[in-house]
Amino acid sequence: MDITGKSVRGRGAQSNAVGRFERHGREAVDDGWDIVEDLPPLRTEVTDEVPRRVITRNTSPDISFDRSINPYRGCEHGCVYCFARPSHAYLGLSPGLDFETKLIARPQAPRVLEAELRRASYRCDVIAIGTNTDAYQPIEKERRVMRGVLEVLQGFRHPVAIATKGTLIERDLDILSEMGQAGLAHVGISVTTLQPDLSRKMEPRVPSPARRLRTIEALSRAGVPVRVMISPIVPGLSDHELEAIVDAARDAGAVAASMIPLRLPREVSGLWQDWLAENYPERVGRVMSKLRDMHGGKDYEAEFGKRMRGEGLWANLLQQRFTRATRAAGLAERLPPLRTDLFEVPFATGDQLALF
Repeated sequence: MDITGKSVRGRGAQSNAVGRFERHGREAVDDGWDIVEDLPPLRTEVTDEVPRRVITRNTSPDISFDRSINPYRGCEHGCVYCFARPSHAYLGLSPGLDFETKLIARPQAPRVLEAELRRASYRCDVIAIGTNTDAYQPIEKERRVMRGVLEVLQGFRHPVAIATKGTLIERDLDILSEMGQAGLAHVGISVTTLQPDLSRKMEPRVPSPARRLRTIEALSRAGVPVRVMISPIVPGLSDHELEAIVDAARDAGAVAASMIPLRLPREVSGLWQDWLAENYPERVGRVMSKLRDMHGGKDYEAEFGKRMRGEGLWANLLQQRFTRATRAAGLAERLPPLRTDLFEVPFATGDQLALF
C-alpha cells in the first residue's frame, strides 16, 4: 500500500509496497467522500525475537570478515538507500516503510552469544557488527542489546569491528576505549554528506553530519581507531563532497577511509527512484544515468567484485579521486588488523577454579 503525505514525515521511504514473497498486494483507494483526512503519523513498533544463534557466517569475497552479529532487524534510521531493506521481505514485511517502522529486537542476543563463544569448537576471528542494520539505532538507547553484546565480547577478549551512523556509540566508550587500546576493537563511522539538508532528507533519523564528526573525535580521543566510511556516495548528488569529507574526517581524528558507491539491490531501486523524483526531480536523469553507467547499464550489478565498486568511467574516476584524497590526507584504506590471540573463555558461574 502506498502511503504518502504527512504520514511519512521523518521517514525515508515514500511507500510501503508488499514484499516480494507475499501472495497478495495492498492498494489505497479513494472512498468517494470529499472529506480530506490526513493519515496518522507512523509509529515505530518493536517486537522481540529469541534467536537460536546470533553469529551469522558468510563466504563473500567482497568483505574482510566471515562472521557478524545483528542485534536488530530493520532500522529506524530510515536511510532510503539502505541495501539491507530487501531483507525485511523474508519476514513477510515491506522493504519500504515497514523496514524503518516495524523493528525486531533480539534481547537474548548476549546470552546466546556467550553460549556460542563457549563451545569447544569455536575458533576466534573478528566479529563485525552493523554490517546489515545499525546496532546504534534509536531503540538501542532503551533496549541496550548492543551494550550487552559488547560486554560479552569484552569478557572473552574477542575482537570486534563496528560500523555505525549512531552517535549513541559514545555511551559505550568505557568498553570500546579499553578494547580499542588493546587492539580488540575499531569503528567505522558513516558520513555520506556534509550537507545537513541532504542528510535529513536521505537519512531522516540519523544524527547530523557535524554530530557524527564529533563522534569520530570522541572515539579517537578514547584510543579507538576510527575509519570514515563515505558510503554510499551518490554520483550527481553527493560525489562532489568526497575530498571535503575525507579532510573533515581526518581533522576529527580518523586514521583510515573507505568508499562504496550507491547500491540499489531489488526493492531499493524503486524506493530510491521514488525518493529522488520527490526530492530532486531535476537530478533524476543525471544520477540514474551515472549509476547505470557504473553497473553495466543496469540499476545494480550483484556480481562479486563489481557490486561494491562498480565499473566503467565514473567508477574509475571516483576511485582515482578517493585514492588521491586519502593519500593527500594521510589516511590508510584499511584499519590495523585486530588481535585474535587474546581470546580466552572466562570462568562461568559455578565453574571450579583451577589449582595451578
